[in-house]
Amino acid sequence: MSGVLREIWRTASAAAPMQRLPAATLLAGVGLDGDRYALGGGTWAQYPQLEKQLTLIDADEVAAVADETGSALLPGDTRRNLVTTGIELPALVGGWFAVGETLLFGAKRCPPCTHLERLTGIRLVKAMVHRGGINAAVFVGGPIREGDVVRAVAEDEAGARGAPTGEGRPVPRIV
Repeated sequence: MSGVLREIWRTASAAAPMQRLPAATLLAGVGLDGDRYALGGGTWAQYPQLEKQLTLIDADEVAAVADETGSALLPGDTRRNLVTTGIELPALVGGWFAVGETLLFGAKRCPPCTHLERLTGIRLVKAMVHRGGINAAVFVGGPIREGDVVRAVAEDEAGARGAPTGEGRPVPRIV
C-alpha cells in the first residue's frame, strides 16, 4: 500500500493562515519543524503528544467534501499538515508508515471540529466526519518533499529503524 505526498502545510500559530511548502523537516517526537504544534502552541496543544505532532488528509477526500458542501474548500483550508493521494489513511492508524525516509505511527483518526468551520466559514463537520484524515507521531525524522512516497511499513522494518515494538509499541486511540 503506497501513495504520494502532494502538499505540505504549516503555520506558526493557532488560527493563523496555513503556508504551503515544497519541502520541510519532520522532527522525531516533535512534528513538522516550524508548525504551531512543534512550537508548543496550536488550538489542540493539550492533546497527548502522539496525537498532535502531525496531521494528514487525502486530497481526493478534500475534493469530495468541497463537492458535497458546494464550497471551494482546498487542502490547505483543512489545516492538516500533509496532503496525500493514493493511500488509504485510516488504514494507517495503529501502524507504522513512511513519508520519504521518515518513520511515523498512525495515532488516531482526525475528525473535523467546529473550530475548522469557524475558520473556513464552511459547514463541513458532517461532510468531513469520515474524511478528516489522521494524526500521526514522528519516530524517525528527516526531510520530506512534495512527491515523496507514502507507504505502510511492516513492524519488523519499523523495529529495525529504531521504533518501539512489543510492549513499548505505541497504542492508537480509536475515535
